[in-house]
Amino acid sequence: MTMIVDIVISALVLLGAGFVLIGSWGLVRLPSTMERLHGPTKATTLGLGALLLGSVLYFQLRLGTWSAHELLISLFLFITAPISANMIAKVHLHRLHTGALSEPDSIAGPPPRPGDDGDWATFAEPQQDTPAATANT
Repeated sequence: MTMIVDIVISALVLLGAGFVLIGSWGLVRLPSTMERLHGPTKATTLGLGALLLGSVLYFQLRLGTWSAHELLISLFLFITAPISANMIAKVHLHRLHTGALSEPDSIAGPPPRPGDDGDWATFAEPQQDTPAATANT
């Protein structure tokens, strides 16, 4: 039983470390802000979740103590990471829409330019004769 516990804990730590490494590498190497968001919000969040789960299992199964710290950290991380990524993306799209920011073309193609139909996430008013424009009339 001890060998299986050690293998599971080691696998979680290695899996978490691999995800954190890939997420950090993506944050550093990807060219645009929108692509850089995926590294810390997806891969690194999953990596830290696996590391924290490995820590919970280690302290519970090997040392026999219970600690809620890892669970609270995981809860905080999984709640705040998507919200902060959404806010960063909205600010970035708004700055691109207003022309306050210029960014190099990325792997996914050029960023949306002002006047494109990709301004759904900014504070622009709805276009005429769309469901959003006629919803409150």
